[in-house]
Amino acid sequence: MIAIDVFRGLIGEWRATNRLWLSPKDPVRESESLAVVRLAGREQFAEIAYTWAFDGKPQEGRIILGQDSGSHAVNAVWFDSWHMRNDFMMCHGGVDPTGVVAVKGTYAAPPDPDWGWEILIEPEPRDAFRVSMYNIPPGGEPELAVQAVYTRVAAREARR
Repeated sequence: MIAIDVFRGLIGEWRATNRLWLSPKDPVRESESLAVVRLAGREQFAEIAYTWAFDGKPQEGRIILGQDSGSHAVNAVWFDSWHMRNDFMMCHGGVDPTGVVAVKGTYAAPPDPDWGWEILIEPEPRDAFRVSMYNIPPGGEPELAVQAVYTRVAAREARR
């Protein structure tokens, strides 16, 4: 499947409740999230620009994805003002036949080994999509860290 075709159906403005887990044992932290999905670079790339809040402080992030025309591998750049601060993460993965885009990257956690990070973008029925992000400890299993199920903002609401 071609990743850009997945995002072509998601172009527009979206709203969700962002759910953040600092660890699997901690309670979930929720905030409103707004997202805009658009195509860029002469429709060679897709971008999800999103906002959310941590302890009442506004945060924002971007996921920019492209797909190699030969191998169909999906590459992404991800940054988030809270998670990544002054850096960005390069991620690599693919898209499955159902349209789920999955990419993985790593981040430094000195003095320990690098940790993994996985981002799943899943189109859902009825004009919605889910973004899930998993923290992967060295040698461990993925742990849900962030999840938001976005629903389309009505055209009238988007003009406000």
